[in-house]
Amino acid sequence: MKTSVTNTEKKAFIRWFLKRYDMKRRECVWILNYIVGHDDLLERIHFVEEAHFCPRAMVMSTTDSSGIPFRFYKGNIMTADAEKSFHDLRLNPNEDMYIQVNFPKLPPNSNYLAVLEDNPHIPKYLQSNFGDREVAEQLLDASIMNFQKETLLRQIDEAIDAGNKERFLELTNELNQLNA
Repeated sequence: MKTSVTNTEKKAFIRWFLKRYDMKRRECVWILNYIVGHDDLLERIHFVEEAHFCPRAMVMSTTDSSGIPFRFYKGNIMTADAEKSFHDLRLNPNEDMYIQVNFPKLPPNSNYLAVLEDNPHIPKYLQSNFGDREVAEQLLDASIMNFQKETLLRQIDEAIDAGNKERFLELTNELNQLNA
């Protein structure tokens, strides 16, 4: 994940997000549109996971997610009042704001991944270490590779059964490239 995201990337993500998803609370749309229109404010916006650990944060959810509709966190205060959070955003533009957006993330979207930052406020006991992350990535890569091979082998068998020499040659070439 990134540690520095440009305003252009943030604007692109917010616009993409608002075009594709409906929010559980209409105030979330207003807040995101307000943020897009203010570059100085956008500099202090960080998209993270587990935003409730941050000193100043908002959690927003789309209608097709199971997340809470809206939460605002500041210090030890938590509220579902989006208007209070909007006023805090306007009155304190020089403070960092961490935003968590709950929406369907599978498969992960490149627009979202471009703005997702490491959350510096997650407690150490919850952070995965680099070794764990590397092992998980290797496991995922191996699983994807095995799935692709199994799919190609099945398709090769189907091409043989159908007597389709062109398709057989095409698929065996793909399998050879995958194995290389």
